[in-house]
Amino acid sequence: MPPKKPGAGDKNLKSKSPAEFFLDNKGIAGFENAGKSLYTTLREFIENSLDSAESIGVLPDVDIAVEEVTLGEYEDKIGLKAHVRKDNALYADFETERERAKRLAAEAKKSAQEAKAAEALAKAAAKGGKGPKGAGKGTKDSGDKRDAGRGKTFFRITVKDNGKGMQHDDIPNMLGRVLSGTKYGVRQTRGKFGLGSKMALIWSKQTTGLPIEIMSAQPKQKFVSRYVLDIDIERNEPNVHSAEKIDNPGDWHGAELSVIIEGNWTAYRNKVLSYLRQLAIVTPYAQFHFKYVSAGSDARGNVDAMFRRRTLVMPSPPLTTKHHPSAANEDQLLVKTLLSQTKEKTLVNFLHKEFTSIGKEHATRLVAELGKGFDPNQAPRDVTETQATRVQQLLSYARFADPSGDCLSPAGEYNLRLGIMKELAPDWIASYVGGALACGGHPLIVEACVSLGGKDVKAGHNVFRFANRIPLLFEGGSDVVTRCVQRLNWGSYKIDKNNDKIGVFVSIVSTKIPFKGTSKEYIGDDNVEIAEAVDRAIRACATQLKGKITRAQAAKERRARKKVLSRYIPDCARAIAAMLEVSAHAAQPPSKRARHGAAVTSAALGSNGGKLWAVDPRWEADVLGRVREGRVTLATVQRRLEEHVERIDSEQALEYSMQNKEGLSEAMHLMPAGSAHAFSHIMYHPTCAFRLLDAATPR
Repeated sequence: MPPKKPGAGDKNLKSKSPAEFFLDNKGIAGFENAGKSLYTTLREFIENSLDSAESIGVLPDVDIAVEEVTLGEYEDKIGLKAHVRKDNALYADFETERERAKRLAAEAKKSAQEAKAAEALAKAAAKGGKGPKGAGKGTKDSGDKRDAGRGKTFFRITVKDNGKGMQHDDIPNMLGRVLSGTKYGVRQTRGKFGLGSKMALIWSKQTTGLPIEIMSAQPKQKFVSRYVLDIDIERNEPNVHSAEKIDNPGDWHGAELSVIIEGNWTAYRNKVLSYLRQLAIVTPYAQFHFKYVSAGSDARGNVDAMFRRRTLVMPSPPLTTKHHPSAANEDQLLVKTLLSQTKEKTLVNFLHKEFTSIGKEHATRLVAELGKGFDPNQAPRDVTETQATRVQQLLSYARFADPSGDCLSPAGEYNLRLGIMKELAPDWIASYVGGALACGGHPLIVEACVSLGGKDVKAGHNVFRFANRIPLLFEGGSDVVTRCVQRLNWGSYKIDKNNDKIGVFVSIVSTKIPFKGTSKEYIGDDNVEIAEAVDRAIRACATQLKGKITRAQAAKERRARKKVLSRYIPDCARAIAAMLEVSAHAAQPPSKRARHGAAVTSAALGSNGGKLWAVDPRWEADVLGRVREGRVTLATVQRRLEEHVERIDSEQALEYSMQNKEGLSEAMHLMPAGSAHAFSHIMYHPTCAFRLLDAATPR
């Protein structure tokens, strides 16, 4: 049987370009509907701006504008003239006789109810009453709902940054060709597939047919590149409408993208503002100016928000790294691909240079473990496919150290705490950064903060999730962070999960985030390594807060105890002063008066199980003498009692802090030692450690 000629097979066999595929599967990239598409377009443009500025070490300054475009303006842009309807019946919903009868009956019933309500209101007004409840309010005029949802709204989205810009000749491919980009490789990036901005262009072409406008200039570039282009869906190629170079007198650098798309601002307004607020938390070194302008004359719906920069400290930029050996367990083709692409001359150098966590000596041991047929000096290109499978198996089962996190760029404790304090102003905050670990062959770091209190925070759990410094707003219920927060026993950390305002912030950074689903909005709870790391980070923060709460409660109890003791100082002072006065002037021999005064004074000062504290008789005689001379008065007793309460409070605080496992975690303000505060050697217990004599009293 002769072979079939090319093209003689199944006529239904076709192939699609990447642009066609993503046009048919927009939900993969977050373009499910008009509202989500507006949100995703903003998000992709903003994140590209952040990457662009951070790549050259410039503090990001991003201007974002969303302007509503009227139907007339849109039609003018595409060259349509205003159309006057001639046959209105063409625009009416089709309905059967039965549906029409049902609609008319409902309208008649509604009219009767309105007439009845108006009549009741008129009667009540004639009597001077207020009328029946609800009368006079009428019914909400919802209009003809059969036409609801058919109108489209269009928006011009413009994002301008101060980043590195794009080279003039690269702009068409960077924005007009799907799956082309500069972020491929084993490196932490906000984007990955060169898809976001292209999807915005595809959505624009599908819903409005209008191109995207680009202005771009690189640092120290004397001109600004200006492009107007769209995308050829079938060929996945840029379609350039115009390209020019214009003067750049202000030495501006960065990029400005402007596109008109169909959108829904009303449904996603809160999502957009929440995204910007969370972005300001995780990137406090960036500044965002957001503006929304409605098409109507009423400006009450307009938004003008500034998320100001709070710090000048930027995280270090991420670095390109190599695969961890455990990646061979996830991808069986990885070893074969690296063997065919490596520039190393020997198998030992291949293992040492193409993977992290493998030293030269370790690589030699691995080659020896491979067994017969392998040689340390063997050229990687000479490794057969079967031998490559053996290498892959060894890397999958052998144990390796966790990768270094030096290649990653986490937000950092300082920036994360600063962003939270800037946006939420919590009462307390605790932070933790875990060590780097291997997840699917990629380095991963988990950093977390837990806050209590704050503005615009509801009672209960408020979970904020970030992946590679990007806020995740959707599908939070299935996320590993939410599940860990729900499993944690907050009561053991003295936190009320129902009434306290708890903010949980978890940022995960990696060269590859293991998202679940096509939307890339959440990380599954089935990933054991990440679940344990997130749980460990949240628990560490909760433990810190527990210590702060315990110390605050102890301080509150001390203040309450001091307040109670201080309340009784005047009464105690009067009682002691009266006793001293009676003892000093009683008509008894001096020796008896002194002993009587000692007993009364000691009883007033305190006892221990009925046993009076030992007091020097000379001190008592001196006190009674001073009372008779008028040198010890009610004011003297009251002042000494106040000093006593103050010192006891400080001593108990010191004792509590020394018993605390964390040691002296609070500043202790004790009374300084010196002649002005010297105490007599005859005072044996702190409960009677106030003196009624001067420091100059002879001892």
